[in-house]
Amino acid sequence: MNAIYLDNAATTKIDEEVLKIMYTSMQDNFGNPSSTHQFGRKAKSAVETARIKIAKQFNVSASEIIFTAGGTEADNLILHNAVLNLGVTRIITSKIEHHAVLHTCKYLKKTYNITLDFVALDEFGSVDVDHLATLLSSTKEKTLVSLMFINNEIGTILPVDEIANLCKKHQALFHSDTVQAIGHYAIDLQKTPIDFMVASAHKFHGPKGVGFAYFKKGFGISPMLHGGNQEKGARSSTENVHAILGMEKALEIAMVNLEEDKSYIENLKIYFIAALKKISKDIVFNGLSADLEKSSYTILNVRFPLKNDMMLFSLDLAGIAVSGGSACQSGSNKGSHVLSEILFDEEADKTSIRFSFSKYTTIEEMNATIEELIKIC
Repeated sequence: MNAIYLDNAATTKIDEEVLKIMYTSMQDNFGNPSSTHQFGRKAKSAVETARIKIAKQFNVSASEIIFTAGGTEADNLILHNAVLNLGVTRIITSKIEHHAVLHTCKYLKKTYNITLDFVALDEFGSVDVDHLATLLSSTKEKTLVSLMFINNEIGTILPVDEIANLCKKHQALFHSDTVQAIGHYAIDLQKTPIDFMVASAHKFHGPKGVGFAYFKKGFGISPMLHGGNQEKGARSSTENVHAILGMEKALEIAMVNLEEDKSYIENLKIYFIAALKKISKDIVFNGLSADLEKSSYTILNVRFPLKNDMMLFSLDLAGIAVSGGSACQSGSNKGSHVLSEILFDEEADKTSIRFSFSKYTTIEEMNATIEELIKIC
């Protein structure tokens, strides 16, 4: 069998239609969007058309979408603006956020002496909403709440409407890292009052190196990158035209096929969970990753009843690509900060693997992976 890719939470295969759009753009649409001649105007028009189409997917205006190099830059742009431009002096987040948020918040605390509070979590990695309400009511400091829509390691889904409305009640700003949600779940920002969110195209079969930040209308944006006036002054740098067009096409495909793809991938996940349970009754699913209602249908985080430091390597040798945590931690000898936070030491010391699926994953690949896991275990 060919190599098996089960690390889609890290990045996804680019859709063939997206490749065609990007290739055509590279051939025919090479002008600089900042140039005033016809080649530049053509490129600018393509970028702005993509912005309009992306904005419509979330029921917002095009002016609220700022193109970036990906989710990490978008998170940084939002968090820095909250402190330096919007008067935020306190951030509430959790200890299991992606490092794009967690490390940035710690940097802002150290550099600008803001207050940084962490909301309590239960043993499954779900936010304690009552504790968040207590934190929000405990001070009149201007506050930003930053909580991810879907955890990238254990797949836990945030009760985003409840959190958004709670923030609105307490006049706090709400930022959500939505990287694992966009392209997989429908988000209507007129119904769910998120103030800031982010996307990264390579999480939904688009190209790497491009994403966007959503800033709700009325919030001014000060750039982190200086040197030009691109993105309405919010981000200096020549726009990545081909990647932006690819991202828009990938999002369009994802949203058109959303229910069909979700049903297909959910069935794969159900099948895989059942097969894993047959290997050993002692296999455990971290967080709520086996719960189809409370976790992403694309992510399953599995804890095996043993410690095997070579399991990832053994699977890789067998041609099976998976992750021990977030891909951003690959090459690090540190364990998962997410699992360390929600598991007891004895549990966290056992081998956990994140399997993540896409519309390209097949039943045959599931079966081959199970066979290999039986050999290893």
